[in-house]
Amino acid sequence: MAERESRLATARIHRALSRPTLLFGADRELVLLTGLAAVILVFVILTTVSALLGTVIWIVVVGLLRMMAKADPLMRRVYLRHIRYRPYYRPTSTPWRTF
Repeated sequence: MAERESRLATARIHRALSRPTLLFGADRELVLLTGLAAVILVFVILTTVSALLGTVIWIVVVGLLRMMAKADPLMRRVYLRHIRYRPYYRPTSTPWRTF
């Protein structure tokens, strides 16, 4: 049997449009925020110790953020949504239960 030709329109979905935006393998905004904090630490104190400390702190935090992104790339957004909806969803089994 010959296959019939499909009349459905097809559209290609590029992988880059559905992937989360990561920088160094971690959440982009958090990496940039920690980099900004490290740069502020370095340029406010202006010593070699602060430069080393800022670099070490940034490398450690980026490593932790990479582990977080490896577990779930959208973890930051999910956590912020969880915090925002906390007043509406009580941590009880039923809404009529009292604490």
